[in-house]
Amino acid sequence: MAGVITAAQPSWIGPFTGLSRGRPWSLPLEDRVLLVVAYWRTNLTLRQPAPLFGISKSAADRIINRLAPLLALRPHRRFRKDTVLIVDGTLVPTRDHAVAEQSKNYRYSTNHQVVIDADTRLVVAVGRPLPGNRNDCKAWGLSGAKAAVGNAVVIADGGYRGTGLVIPHRREPGQAELPAWKEEHNRSHRRVRARVEHTFARMKSWKILRVCRLKGEGVHHAMLGIARLHNLVLAG
Repeated sequence: MAGVITAAQPSWIGPFTGLSRGRPWSLPLEDRVLLVVAYWRTNLTLRQPAPLFGISKSAADRIINRLAPLLALRPHRRFRKDTVLIVDGTLVPTRDHAVAEQSKNYRYSTNHQVVIDADTRLVVAVGRPLPGNRNDCKAWGLSGAKAAVGNAVVIADGGYRGTGLVIPHRREPGQAELPAWKEEHNRSHRRVRARVEHTFARMKSWKILRVCRLKGEGVHHAMLGIARLHNLVLAG
């Protein structure tokens, strides 16, 4: 239709926005998203997928750096009063030693605090990556995961002692065994908390989280993007 404003016609952009269109991408948006997702899924070096998309390695690198943050999960801001969340930390082997440290698996890793909804199993928050030698108790607060969930009820494993989270009962000094009711609580706690472990297993089917070669914010953006894609799959 004549006279309709469209960004497809560069002549409209300057007069109405004062902006220039800039250098156009060599791939349409759909293919750029596919490139990022395929890279996360396969963890191939960029020299391998770039020719499959008909672009150079440097162009593929620019696309990933630009688009990956836009695919990132946005944390929930509000929760229902009856919401129960689950948190746990997972280690991602990371090549960038500026953000990683040797962890209990003897590899340079980053610690990621992941929070899911116990009912829907959707990821609701992912903390900023910390060096892999940080324990979960400290990483819970330092990563920003604690601030992201506010006053919601959160359950966790025994590594979160002193954080105010709901953790399993422990034997007191000199106590041979727990009372039966505490053992039953712990069994129920384990069954529910296992859901976050299942989430990790599904997320780590994305090979970028097995050995991440990305530098700087790359591992954080990958974790957030994969969390969002995990949610899309669950939500159908």
